[in-house]
Amino acid sequence: MTGTAAIIPAKDEADRIGATVAAALALPGVDLVVVVDDGSADRTGLIAKAAGARVVRHGHNRGKAAAMESGAEAVRLLDGPAPRHLLFLDADLGETARTAAPLIEPVASGEADMTIAVFVTRVRLGGHGFVVRLARQGVERATGWAPSQPLNGQRCLTRAAFDAARPLARGFGVETGLTIDLLRKGFRVREVQVEMAHRATGTDWRAQVHRARQFRDVARALLARR
Repeated sequence: MTGTAAIIPAKDEADRIGATVAAALALPGVDLVVVVDDGSADRTGLIAKAAGARVVRHGHNRGKAAAMESGAEAVRLLDGPAPRHLLFLDADLGETARTAAPLIEPVASGEADMTIAVFVTRVRLGGHGFVVRLARQGVERATGWAPSQPLNGQRCLTRAAFDAARPLARGFGVETGLTIDLLRKGFRVREVQVEMAHRATGTDWRAQVHRARQFRDVARALLARR
């Protein structure tokens, strides 16, 4: 049976990465966890390794898409004859990453080529939903399908699906581009409800800058796919 590798892009997540790695390692079918330390200034990489992850380190921050690519390449080097499925998880999930099993099941059984998480418990965020609406409407215009949570980074997909979507859209546009590219190429994409939860984002200037970067990257991904 094909195994699953969990790939966790992480930057400055020392407070949560250990719990996230431990939860990912406990998932049925997951036999490898790769953390991509994307230029952290804290002990993210050391804590991830101590928790049982293989760690790939970027010397400077290269963004989410690059971290996903690096993680997938690391898994490829460790794969046997049957390529593992790829489960992407965010570093700040903590122990709630243990509920990711429903994402793996449809891919492992051959019912879907990619699953996208829909969080049942919604954390109140500081933004106004502009980026989510941009992504949802953009995916719908491009494919006819409107995802519930288009920016959700918790996804499981086959190696064939991941390779078909390369090169990935830059930065925070990666999820939007991934969904559009795979649907256009005829891959089966399915949303799955899970009980995960992120750290809540705030309304300070750092959070606003983060959302501005998200908006920019999603807009670029959509423009490139018009």
